[in-house]
Amino acid sequence: MNTPPTRILLADDHALVRHGLRLILDAEPDLTVVAEAADGAEAVEAADPGQVDLAILDIAMPRMTGIQAAREIARRAPRIRILILSMYDNEQYFFESLKAGASGYVLKSVADRDLLEACRAAMRGEPFLYPGAVTALIREYLQRDRLGERQPDSLLTQREEEIVKLIAEGNSAKEIADTLVISVKTVDRHRANILQKLGMRDRLELTRYAIRTGLVEP
Repeated sequence: MNTPPTRILLADDHALVRHGLRLILDAEPDLTVVAEAADGAEAVEAADPGQVDLAILDIAMPRMTGIQAAREIARRAPRIRILILSMYDNEQYFFESLKAGASGYVLKSVADRDLLEACRAAMRGEPFLYPGAVTALIREYLQRDRLGERQPDSLLTQREEEIVKLIAEGNSAKEIADTLVISVKTVDRHRANILQKLGMRDRLELTRYAIRTGLVEP
């Protein structure tokens, strides 16, 4: 009996990129793209475990990053496997992706070579790591082992992360309130809580934090 193909949700804010990746995936008999999304929030809504086996998420998307979407999909539908796509060979993004529940991290520059292997590895329950990521993982493990440290999980709630991302992208309190359908007063209260939690003073420090944790691109 033939195994049915892996049903894939493809999320990237560039239609051309989605089209190119879809051609690569749909050419394989064991893989089929069944849904597409243009941002992280759309991806979360489209991640129906009855329809999707694997979500491929671009890391840098508007409204909600691939990492934020991965975290939410992993919480709502833990059966769906997740791969993160990125233009950046960036250790911070890589570690944040793994913490969010992704099975692998694929560089867009070599997606035509690595993506198919990453999809199949994810569905076998194996991690997919490009060579630079393996080096980073070993280095981080050795450093933590030497220092006897454990990296803390994110201090912020998902809503607070959304607000930090929107602040770092240059949105005003009014624009953030409109985007998230909340009051300006609520935005201000969240912002004050975030600054207090992170021990920061202003937008500039929040923007640096957002870059460092992969919420926005540098």
